[in-house]
Amino acid sequence: MSNEETNFMEELLDQHDYEEPQVGDIRKGIIVAITPQGIIVDLGLKRDGLVPSSDLSKLETEEREALQINDEVSVYVTNTDAPDSLYVSIHLAQLNQDWIDAEALLESGDIIEGEVIGYNKGGAIIPFGRLRGFVPASHLSELSRGLNDRQRQQKLAKLRGQQIPVKVIEVDRRRRRLVFSQRDAQKEWEDKRKQELLQDLNEGDIVSGRVSGLRDFGIFVDLGGADGLVHISELAWYRIDHPREIVKVGDEIEVYVLNINVESQRISLSRKRLLENPWDSVDQRYQQNQLVEGKITRIVDYGAFAEIEPGVEGLLHVSQLSRTQVDDPREVVNEGETHLLRIVSIDPDRQRIGLSLRAVNAHEQIEWMALREAEAEAKAAEEEAAEEETAVTDESSTEEAEASVVETTDTEADDEDVEETAVTAEADAAEAEASVKETAEADSDTDETAGEEAVEDEEEEAETDTEEEPEKEEN
Repeated sequence: MSNEETNFMEELLDQHDYEEPQVGDIRKGIIVAITPQGIIVDLGLKRDGLVPSSDLSKLETEEREALQINDEVSVYVTNTDAPDSLYVSIHLAQLNQDWIDAEALLESGDIIEGEVIGYNKGGAIIPFGRLRGFVPASHLSELSRGLNDRQRQQKLAKLRGQQIPVKVIEVDRRRRRLVFSQRDAQKEWEDKRKQELLQDLNEGDIVSGRVSGLRDFGIFVDLGGADGLVHISELAWYRIDHPREIVKVGDEIEVYVLNINVESQRISLSRKRLLENPWDSVDQRYQQNQLVEGKITRIVDYGAFAEIEPGVEGLLHVSQLSRTQVDDPREVVNEGETHLLRIVSIDPDRQRIGLSLRAVNAHEQIEWMALREAEAEAKAAEEEAAEEETAVTDESSTEEAEASVVETTDTEADDEDVEETAVTAEADAAEAEASVKETAEADSDTDETAGEEAVEDEEEEAETDTEEEPEKEEN
């Protein structure tokens, strides 16, 4: 190249707006060489930038290995004194970019999600790029006032690994302070998440959530920032008195989305829709004229409802309570009582079962009561034996242990007596059954016919009340 050409090139370079870099500047450049001493970066200046190997060692292994020739990188100017090159740092560029991003978040007030990676007495630690931010205990929603040190540490330990919404409330590069607040972000975050959920959820969706609260009328389920309500009637196919019978706070459950009201921002959920409806197969387990045990759950003017299994109730019409006229069902049955009943009608499609007490003859009642008594005695004996065994185990001295052996032997003798009593009761019942078999069969035929006729005659009369009034009772 001639002197004229060289002078022309220098003039062209001088015409470019090449601002002399200063320490602390962040510039973008292209990697042009990778050497054992470091990386050479073309910054578009008269001098290239050198990223020393000592700076590269501060990068994550994956980041360092991913650097290739022709890649664009941001660098931080650390030294401008060298005549041939600038000393620059990729690591510091990344750090300073994190500070810049943090300052931008402070100014905008935007909310981010951060993972709690650790904690100390003062609060929780959340990473932000290559920086470590801090959430003071007073700015953590999970930490209420009045907790002692042990309780606070337990709460903080549970936060480890969780993603929580936070806002930047302080940035100080000089002191290397980055402070977050969960409390300032929580309400806004919940509103944002609720809006997103309301838009993303659809009726019929099956989602997972955590039980966040129990009320007399149902449970609240956290779906990830927004709560949905499972009414008590949607918890199970059978009647329950309180949701605590089914779930507890903190349980992870699957729920079915029943309804989404965007205007009122309410989400209605169901648990029982994901469970098998016992009425779907009721005709496979029960048949007409079958004897069943039923627990009286409700008493109404026209009769009583009896539960024969969880989720399956039948109507014991007032005409089926007794062979004599009954003005008030409470004259014959009370809530909570268990009776031997006969099925006189089954309608799975309408989810109705007709039951009768009058269609159960005396001999069936005697046999059933004898069996229940024998079962009760056997259970009592089993519990007594268990108590005796526990008492023996608790004794420490050899003498007391030997005495316990004698006591245990006596208990075994008592058990034999109990078993003999149960066998005797069963034999007596069988003998009574045999002695009146013909009479029982005659009575049964009469009662079954009468029961069926009574139900058929009065079913239509009670149908409206059966469908409407029980629902009012449930609500």
